[in-house]
Amino acid sequence: MRVVFRFENKKEITLPLHYNYYVESAIYNSLSPQLSEFLHKYGFIMGKRKFKMFTFSRILGPYKIFNNSIKFYGHASLIVSSPIEKFIVELVNGIMKRGRFQIGQSTLKIANVYFPKTPEFKDKVFARTISPITVYSTLFTTNGSKKVYFYSPFEEEFNELISSNAIKKISFLSKRKIKKGLELKPIKMREVILNYKGTIVKGWSGIFVLTGPVSLIKVTYDAGLGSKNSEGFGMYEIIKNRDINESNDVA
Repeated sequence: MRVVFRFENKKEITLPLHYNYYVESAIYNSLSPQLSEFLHKYGFIMGKRKFKMFTFSRILGPYKIFNNSIKFYGHASLIVSSPIEKFIVELVNGIMKRGRFQIGQSTLKIANVYFPKTPEFKDKVFARTISPITVYSTLFTTNGSKKVYFYSPFEEEFNELISSNAIKKISFLSKRKIKKGLELKPIKMREVILNYKGTIVKGWSGIFVLTGPVSLIKVTYDAGLGSKNSEGFGMYEIIKNRDINESNDVA
């Protein structure tokens, strides 16, 4: 389930260049204290993994970058998605009661809120990222220290981790056991490096083909593809083949 928040300000909207954490915090602050604390501290447990079961887009709209800040002009939009209906309902109610969305020091005024039409899901879809996709492993160096390695879509482990993550999500949500996983084939993708609370996160943005069971594709559409979804990673939209050459305003 997805919801789109559209903001309009008379003046430009100024945010830190790396704003993921501020958007994530604003989302938590818009929920009830009970749901916010549950998701923030615990989340939904599946084996050794914890899932928050929501994701959000980059902020969409015309923008310019100035040193360590980014400015949006006139209007901007944010898409939030989750397979948990209660989460979306609470988020919408919380934001609409305030009539604004507070991201860091910037107050974004709500122009309108709407629920986009659910796309047709098939076992092969063309897709475009709305926030970067990231998957990683924590490795150990020869001296015993930890090192995080982020995979690219051109490495075999990327698809393995994408599939494993999606299967765990659907196992929790529907108690279904699915053996066949997902395969992501990049068409036009580029590496994106973001700073999340002082930690570098490497992801990939662009257009790709996603194949696999329809139920798995739908889960990743709602909950996010890959890791760190609740930090603003892994959201994508399904597009037509003819739309591949189109660009969108994603900061």
